[in-house]
Parts: sequence; structure tokens; C-alpha cells
Amino acid sequence: MNWRGRPLTSYDVVVQSIAATRTRSGLRVDAELDTRRYPLGIAISKAQLKSLPIEYHDTHGAWNYTVRPEGCRGEDPVQVTDRDVARRRVLDLLADPMLTGMDRDDLAALTAKIAPELGSLREERLHRKRGGPRRHGAGDNKRPILAPADRILLSVIYLRHVCSQNLLAEMLGITQRTLGPSIKEVRRLLQEHGISVTPTTLCFSSAQEIEDFIRTGAPVTPRLQLTHQLADPALTGMDRGELAALIDQLSLQQAALIERRRHQQRGGPRRPGTRGGVFRQKITEAERLLAAVLYERKLGTRQVLADAFGVSLGTLNNALADAQPVLREAGITLPPATTRFTTGAELLASVISNTSTS
Repeated sequence: MNWRGRPLTSYDVVVQSIAATRTRSGLRVDAELDTRRYPLGIAISKAQLKSLPIEYHDTHGAWNYTVRPEGCRGEDPVQVTDRDVARRRVLDLLADPMLTGMDRDDLAALTAKIAPELGSLREERLHRKRGGPRRHGAGDNKRPILAPADRILLSVIYLRHVCSQNLLAEMLGITQRTLGPSIKEVRRLLQEHGISVTPTTLCFSSAQEIEDFIRTGAPVTPRLQLTHQLADPALTGMDRGELAALIDQLSLQQAALIERRRHQQRGGPRRPGTRGGVFRQKITEAERLLAAVLYERKLGTRQVLADAFGVSLGTLNNALADAQPVLREAGITLPPATTRFTTGAELLASVISNTSTS
């Protein structure tokens, strides 16, 4: 209903109600129905919004403004075809095995396995949102922005803790509300099929960092460089490949242990709407296992390791409480190192020294 209580039963009624608006100062409104199609879930960048010819009024400018008809200032509006090309380029970049943790054939096999069920989940969600069946046939509307394969890829990237949902949405030019339900549905299917996605120590905060990593194959952020240093064979007592295999082997048990502990802390299961524990952490799950390896090697006290990882002692204690039982249950024993460090800076300096002399 409109403000006068008139039922808005059709588009004609809506247009007529708007066109009938009058004010004592002489305002008249012209209204007509725009029947063109506009894709949903598209995000507008700050630069594009700033380029629009909008003049904000002095009084309540957030609500009162004038849009001039002369077009955009500076940056041209992005066409739909340009968006599609840019989005496909980003998806191809994110499908790199260095980010997904699997080769492209394995990713394709995963997609083929769960994609058919993903369509059913989407229809179920839309049915609940509509409150009933479709009013039109399933083929009458424009195709979704993200294909099932794209939704699965983005979910894998997110569940591996490569970056946040906000960054993924920004890179793809879509809204987070478009991306979030897709990840939730894919996560549900992965759990039903017993498929686990191993988190990585990679965690990027910008698209440029991801592109640089793909191009060089080397850690390009201070956090990644720090983790790379602490995973040095001189500290862990094993080469990087063995360490990566160990983390992959134990990550599932560690995730189960963490979830069991958090279940006890909550006093019950997660409440509906929670994000499944996938968010930017002070210390990632892979780093927890790395910290446990370094501690078992007796390289220094807990405070030394906390300083080396750049976290508080409490955070490191929690990390060790999660990771050490996993090492013990797996029967993994690590020989103590020949050197014990008294500060985190001294520990990190030893790695730099070994690298420069080798």
C-alpha cells in the first residue's frame, strides 16, 4: 500500500500514484514504467559512484540530492559486457592451483560432483525467500551472476582462508549478499559429502597481493613472509614439503578438536546464521600447527614464539592447546633443536642469517 492506504495492485497503479504527487510549492512529477532488465547483485565501486553527476543538498544531503542528466564525470560507466569479461578474468586467476590447493582437474571433478545438487539448494532458498513457487518459468529470468562452478570455486578459496568475502565480492564487482548465500550452500554440500577443504597459511588483503603471489610464487605480504621464515627447515627440522604434508594430514583433526572445544564453550551447537568460524584469525590453523612444531622442537619459551608470530601470549597458548594434542594423537615426536633462543627477534634473525650464508 502507498501512504494513503491504496493497495499497489499493479505497475500502472504504482506509476499513477507517483505521477499524482503534488506540492504547494509547485512540484510536479512525471513517471513512466521502465521495462528494461537490470542485473541484480552488481556492486558499484566508489570511483564509479563518485563520478556520477550528483549534487547533494545542504539539508539532509544523504536523502535530498539532484542527479544531473549530462552524464558521468571522469570515469565512464562500466558496461555489462565489460563486467563479465573482468569477472571471468578474476575467476580464472582464483582457479590457480596455488590458491585452491588442488589442480584444475581435481577442481573440475569436485564441481561435477556437487554442482547438480547446488542448483536444487538455490531453488530451495529462493522458494523460501519468495514464500512460494515461481510466478514464471525457471528460464524466464536472466541467468545468475555466478554459475555453479564459480560458486564452488569461490567457496573453496574462502574456506581455505585465502581472503575475505568482502575482498572476493570487490574483485568480482558483486555484493557480499550475492556471495554469502552461495558459500553457505557449498559449505553445506561439502559437509554432506564428507569433503574437507584444508586452510592455508596464505591470507591476502588486496587483489594486488593475490596477483603478485600468482606471478612470483613467493609470499608478498609481511604476514606471509613471516610465516615463510618460521617454516624454515633450520627451525622445523623438516623440509617445506614435509611440513606442508604434515599440516594437510593433521588439519582435519585439528579443526574437529577446535570445534569440539568451542562447542563446549558455547554450551551447544552454533546458532543459525553464524559464519562457520571462517574469518580472519590472529593466527591461522596452519600456523597453529607450525607453532606447535616449533614449540616441540624447544626453540624457545612460549613468549619467544608469541613474539616471533607477532601475537599475544594468550593467543599462542590457545594455539598450542589446539595443536599439541593433535600432534600427540598422531604419534608425532620431533627431535629438539640444538639451539634455544631467548627472544623472538633472535629466532627470526637466525633464519635470515642462515639464508644469507647458504
